[in-house]
Amino acid sequence: MSLAKIAISPKELELVKNADWILTKNAVLDKLATLMGQIGNAYREDIQHFVDLAQRTDILVSPKVSRGEQYLGLPYIMLDYPRHFTTENIFAIRSLFWWGNHCSIHLVLKGQALKDFGPSIDRFLDLQGRRHPGLAHWFIGVNPDPWHHHFEPDNYQPLNQWPGKSVTELPFLKLGAKMDLTDWEDWVGFFLKSYKDLLSMCTEY
Repeated sequence: MSLAKIAISPKELELVKNADWILTKNAVLDKLATLMGQIGNAYREDIQHFVDLAQRTDILVSPKVSRGEQYLGLPYIMLDYPRHFTTENIFAIRSLFWWGNHCSIHLVLKGQALKDFGPSIDRFLDLQGRRHPGLAHWFIGVNPDPWHHHFEPDNYQPLNQWPGKSVTELPFLKLGAKMDLTDWEDWVGFFLKSYKDLLSMCTEY
């Protein structure tokens, strides 16, 4: 049996020989997983101020932090809270650190959750106006799969350019916002503010 030859470039060989960068990456991911856990605890406190959600025991299970190596080939840390996933119904806010790309937050509503909270989001958009500067950083999902989290045009469209009339007419609603990794000192503030903004959109209009 002949074995295939594997060509390794000089740059790749240097990485293979250097264990330090892998250890550093693992240490960074450990720190970020701890940070996501702390953010999840803050989320639990914040949601108590939103009466329409604070009573929803179906969605207020414990925050879940997950990590992996292969979202489009790159490591990630993910926090889901609140979270309720069934085939027909979804209420989830997903906070994501994606190595080499961004921090982002995503609201997904489907089924009864979209019926319950979609009208408030419609009223919010009507009051704010689609082209309001405050909405400039929000995107709406246009991909038939709600579990893609990149911001390429085939997945997310700027909310102020969305031509739809009512979010309740969608098979599911996905809203997202992102933050550049270079602004790492502002990550926590980005997550906490965006989270409260999403809860407000869902319940206060």
